[in-house]
Amino acid sequence: MPKWRLFYHIVWATKGRAPLINETTESVIRVSIQTTCRSEKSILHALGMMPDHGHVAASVPPSVSLARFVGHLKGSSAHAVNASASTGDNVFAWQAEYGVFSFSERNLSHVTDYVTNQRQRHAVRDIWPSFEDFESD
Repeated sequence: MPKWRLFYHIVWATKGRAPLINETTESVIRVSIQTTCRSEKSILHALGMMPDHGHVAASVPPSVSLARFVGHLKGSSAHAVNASASTGDNVFAWQAEYGVFSFSERNLSHVTDYVTNQRQRHAVRDIWPSFEDFESD
């Protein structure tokens, strides 16, 4: 069995940074991301949502393309949200871009704390700019 220790902080936003993530939508996104991580044999360390973007801290095995992994996270969660919409409208979408940052295992607790406590950090503007400043399409 191969041994690997790869840690990533992934962040992406809703299309146009629209505030589309409410409590119900977040719940659907969480289940979808947890399911995708399991199917990709990845380890989900933390998941944090804001109304217009999300953060994931995960370990992804080297056999899985990181771009494909992120594509599955985004695609599966958008599909799940739209499938659960009571109106039947496909109005939920993520922007095409994303940010991904690698980090060391010794920083895992710091990154998971950052990701998990998104709402509190944004409320007091205690954010890490490199993880929050990304373009929308």
